Amino acid sequence: MIFLKTDKELELLKESNDLLGRTLAEMAKLIVPGVTTAKLDKIAEEYIRDNGGIPSCKGYQGFPATLCTSVNEQIVHGIPSEKTILKEGDIITIDTCVLKNGFHGDSAYTFPVGQVDPQTLNLLKTTKDCLYLGIQQAVHGKRLGDISFAIQNNAEKAGYQVVREFVGHGIGRDMHEEPEVPNYGRRGNGVVLKTGMVLAIEPMILSGRRNVIVENDGWTARSADRKPAAHYELSIAVQQGKPLILSTFDYIKDVLGDRFI
Repeated sequence: MIFLKTDKELELLKESNDLLGRTLAEMAKLIVPGVTTAKLDKIAEEYIRDNGGIPSCKGYQGFPATLCTSVNEQIVHGIPSEKTILKEGDIITIDTCVLKNGFHGDSAYTFPVGQVDPQTLNLLKTTKDCLYLGIQQAVHGKRLGDISFAIQNNAEKAGYQVVREFVGHGIGRDMHEEPEVPNYGRRGNGVVLKTGMVLAIEPMILSGRRNVIVENDGWTARSADRKPAAHYELSIAVQQGKPLILSTFDYIKDVLGDRFI
């Protein structure tokens, strides 16, 4: 069932997503060569709880951490570890959810670590462009496939592949609600978008082949050819004419300045 949110519920969703945006900005301050993903996770959990939120991911279907920290060829659901130490030239996707006032916020951002090669930076920029092109289609009267097509078309024009094994989703009182939001599809197909639908749109883009492998931990998904992957995500509300973006990268931009992708 798809739940349409009221204006009051959208205000509560803005609050949870605002805390999430500020949490990702705190991570932006810490992402430097030499930091462990376990340290990022610890500080993120403390920050969320200190600001009245609950880390939605921790304990979800057994996931052991607050953050999903996916490095280089890892696409999504990487588990933080003291053994994973970031180094110059890496990229890291931080994907997490926050529960506050009964509603979940969801967002992801792929950060460069120090100086990253131009080819990888182009992957990051293209993936973020895919996100915003998908968001532009999230208006009343369009169809779900319009979002999916916009993402896939932009990625493939740039020579990249979209991940098909993992998709975006509805979000609200539950972290994952209907409908699923694939990053591939045909224009004019799928569910009709209606005002009040809230979606987490999250293109995951591969620089190499489309094949995906899930590691032995049962969570970490990576590119089969071990080429870099990128992942950006924002939660949005469908409205007439123009979508309402609930989560934000603005706090990250304030931290990174001219290093913001």
